[in-house]
Amino acid sequence: MAYNLLKGKRGIIFGALNDMSIAWKVAELAHEEGAEFVLTNTPIALRMGTLSELAAKCNAQIIPSDATSVDDLENLVIKSMEILGGKIDFVLHSIGMSPNVRKGLTYDRLNYDFYHKTLDISAMSFHKVLHVCRKLDAINEWGSVVALSYVAAQRTLYGYNDMADAKALLESIARSFGYIYGRDKKIRVNTVSQSPTVTTAGSGVKGIDSLIDFSERMSPLGNATAEDCANYCITLFSDLTRKVTMQNLFHDGGFSSMGMSWRAMHQYDKSFRDCVNDGD
Repeated sequence: MAYNLLKGKRGIIFGALNDMSIAWKVAELAHEEGAEFVLTNTPIALRMGTLSELAAKCNAQIIPSDATSVDDLENLVIKSMEILGGKIDFVLHSIGMSPNVRKGLTYDRLNYDFYHKTLDISAMSFHKVLHVCRKLDAINEWGSVVALSYVAAQRTLYGYNDMADAKALLESIARSFGYIYGRDKKIRVNTVSQSPTVTTAGSGVKGIDSLIDFSERMSPLGNATAEDCANYCITLFSDLTRKVTMQNLFHDGGFSSMGMSWRAMHQYDKSFRDCVNDGD
C-alpha cells in the first residue's frame, strides 16, 4: 500500500546491482511512493548486473558513475538535475566493497593498497558525494541523504575485516557533514545500520550465513530484511523525519542492544551437548 510519501520528490540512488540489492528494493518502493530518481553504479557493475530491468520498471534513467571519482560525480549530479528538472531531494549511498575480504586476507595481514580501496569505495565516496552535491547546490532544503552501515562500526565481528573501519569512517562523515549541511541548508545526513542481509556484496563476507543465523537468534524481532530496510529509508527521505540528522540509526531487530538472547544461549548450550554425545 502506497502513502505518497515521496510524491513530487527527486533523487539519486547509488548501488543497485540486481534484485538482491537493498538499493534495488529502495528504488522500487521510492517509485511506488511517487518519487522520480536517477539510478547509478559503476560501468563494470552495470555490465554485471541487471539494472536496466529496474530502470524500466521505475521509469528511471541510468547514469554510469564511479563514486570514487569527483569528476564522475559532478557529471552525475549535473545530468541528474537536467533529467529530473531541478534540484534533488534525497540520495541513497549503498556502496561497499573490500578487496581484502574478496581475497580472503585477514585483518592482521591486510594488503594496504586494498585497504585504501576499501576506505575509498565504501566511505570516502560518501564524502565525495556530499562534497559534490554541496558544491553544485544540488539538494533542496530539508533534503535527506542516507548511507547504509553496519554494527561492525562499533563492535568487532569475525570476518568483517577492514569493512568495519570503512563503516566507522562512513558514520563519522555523516555526523561531520550533517552538521555543516544542516546548519547551512537544513539538509539531513544519516546512516542506517542494517541487519546482515543476503546481497551480492554481503555474500563475500566470510561466514555470512552463520552470522545471519546468529543475529536472527539474538534479535528479539529477528533480522531486518532488505524490504524492511527500504521501508525505513523511505521514511527518512520523507518529510516525516525532518528533524532527524547526524544519527546512526540501528535497523536490526534489536540486535545492537542485546547481550545474549535465550535462543542464542540455547543453541550455544546445545553445541556443547552435541560435542559430548559425539564423544560418547
